[in-house]
Amino acid sequence: MGRWSCDFRYLLILVAVAFIYTQVKLFSTQSEYADRVADAVEAENHCRSQMRLLIEQIGTHQENIVGLEEKVKRQEQECERLRAVVQDLEKKGVRSLIQDAQVPVAAVVIMACNRADYLERTINSILKYHSSVAVKFPIFVSQDGSNADVRTKAMGYDQLTYMQHLDYEPVVTERPGELIAYYKIARHYKWALDQLFYKHNFDRVIILEDDMEIAPDFFDYFEAGADLLDKDKSIMAISSWNDNGQKQFVRDPYTLYRSDFFPGLGWMLTKPTWDELSPKWPKAYWDDWLRLKENHKGRQFIRPEVCRTYNFGEHGSSLGQFFQQYLKPIKLNDVQVDWKSIDLSYLMEDKFVKHFADLLKNTKPLFGNDLVLKTNNVNGDVRIHYTDQSHFENIARQFGIFEEWKDGVPRTAYKGIVVFRYQTSKRVFLVGPNSLQQLGIQNS
Repeated sequence: MGRWSCDFRYLLILVAVAFIYTQVKLFSTQSEYADRVADAVEAENHCRSQMRLLIEQIGTHQENIVGLEEKVKRQEQECERLRAVVQDLEKKGVRSLIQDAQVPVAAVVIMACNRADYLERTINSILKYHSSVAVKFPIFVSQDGSNADVRTKAMGYDQLTYMQHLDYEPVVTERPGELIAYYKIARHYKWALDQLFYKHNFDRVIILEDDMEIAPDFFDYFEAGADLLDKDKSIMAISSWNDNGQKQFVRDPYTLYRSDFFPGLGWMLTKPTWDELSPKWPKAYWDDWLRLKENHKGRQFIRPEVCRTYNFGEHGSSLGQFFQQYLKPIKLNDVQVDWKSIDLSYLMEDKFVKHFADLLKNTKPLFGNDLVLKTNNVNGDVRIHYTDQSHFENIARQFGIFEEWKDGVPRTAYKGIVVFRYQTSKRVFLVGPNSLQQLGIQNS
């Protein structure tokens, strides 16, 4: 009995130990679980805190987005309002110009490249007479290439607009020994005229080069010429130049002629004419190209007796060709002619034939040799007949006028007739073999 009681006590001790161990283990597990729960709660609280922060940030961004959207909307409304104001001002400006008869007559473009000193002289000559007609004749300088001095000089004038033609395409000449400059010049002309007619939408353009001075009545002359271009489609261009405009061959600043020979050197053409020329513009020698019958198609050019431009460009692409003999002695008109008061209807195609024929009928014919001497001994106008180009060149050489022909036409000629003054107001008419017939004059 005592042994059983002892064993029972041992058993109770073991059960107590097991119970204590179990309680300790349970407590440890509960403690670990509590720690994990606490960590989870802390993590959840942190997550909720981060979410609240993100929600606040999203709310702030949404407010910013809404604010930006409202700002953009306000700016668009302001732009629209300003656009309407500008359009209204433009309309009012156009109406004002129309009311004041100040719509542009023609753009004036100065073709430049790398002669800054020449360009300055040309611009100053133009600006001397430009202020009163600035709206009628907006000025542009078109530079071919990137010469810094030319660019700086052109951009130094508020009265003009600067354009720059940059062409890096290699030039391939059609014949050995040709100057690349003539190809680059032709490219520049086409680009500049395309810009003025198609980008700026002018109806007419006057082309000058960067080595020209103009006459006091230059702008009035071209304004009168613009009216002729509009009325008579047989006129291809108005020129300010006379190839035989040297001091000894001119007298009357009021006299104008029609010519079958394109003079160039300060000339005006219209947009419809450029529409025709632009697509087939030549690679080089554009001025001689315009002198071909296939291009001017029987149309003629108005030229003055006394030049309205003076070419001082001794140094340039043509290397001074003809300068001393033909360009330096040119007479630049110095009379302020009131072209608005002059009736120029005699220059219309149907009237000019009769007008020119009447001039020729009142001349004295001269024949044989010593033609200069005979001319000096006659009072009044004279006419001298030539039989062919060689004969014409021989006579021209005696008087000292241009001998050159292009595509069968002598310089300045009308119906094969070249007219110039000689020493006095006396006119000399060099008459071609078919000229009288073209004018309807019986050869007597």
